[in-house]
Amino acid sequence: MSEKVVSTIYPLYVQIAETFADRIAGGELKPGDRLPPERELCQMLNVSRMTLRQALTELEARGLIVRRQGDGTYIAEPKIERNATKLVAFTDAIRQKGYRPSAKILFFEKRFADARVARDLKIPLAAAVYYYQRLRFVNQEPLMLEKCYLPISRFAGLENYDLENRSVYEILRTEYNVRIDHSQQSLEAVIATEYEAELLGVQVGAAMMLQHRLAFDIDGVPIECGEDIYRGDRFIFVTDSAPFSMEE
Repeated sequence: MSEKVVSTIYPLYVQIAETFADRIAGGELKPGDRLPPERELCQMLNVSRMTLRQALTELEARGLIVRRQGDGTYIAEPKIERNATKLVAFTDAIRQKGYRPSAKILFFEKRFADARVARDLKIPLAAAVYYYQRLRFVNQEPLMLEKCYLPISRFAGLENYDLENRSVYEILRTEYNVRIDHSQQSLEAVIATEYEAELLGVQVGAAMMLQHRLAFDIDGVPIECGEDIYRGDRFIFVTDSAPFSMEE
């Protein structure tokens, strides 16, 4: 008995998007290359403008192209990989990949720990904590918004250190003799709020990745909790796979 083969016909715009994706992956189209104008592309591909725009929208959603109003369509820079299973300082991780990291402190203040922060850091409710927000840049492009809490009882005087030009983890290690040992992290897909969109240079509702973080010292004491909001068009999160197992 012969096996029946089911053929799936993909919409034309999907086929066009896949062709461009293959050309980008193969290096034929490189980051920064400008695509021809829409009218010219339509003639080259023998498709309607509506079909072409559907394909471009698909490519833009995948972070493969960037459309700049009044300027044109460009091949996007490759996404920066972040390991979702290891806690590596943003500054160190970016430098290891050959990029230039920098930061801007949006604000730094003392607060009283609310119920969630007190629970995460295992400190009394309303205990004094530092709270800061930093905008993180890669090659001078804003790509991540960091929000962080640390207990003042353990890191008094943190405001005296240069959080714009130094890694916080490096400051904790060298100035307070506290080394991050491990962390609990989780990821979820979110969309950019008006505040985040303005800071990160994206449209309201753009795809973002939210990373929740709780870091512990060598004794298992939580010392930092926070969340990082990454631009979805510029980062991809990878994991180290565990050994394969099959439940019987």
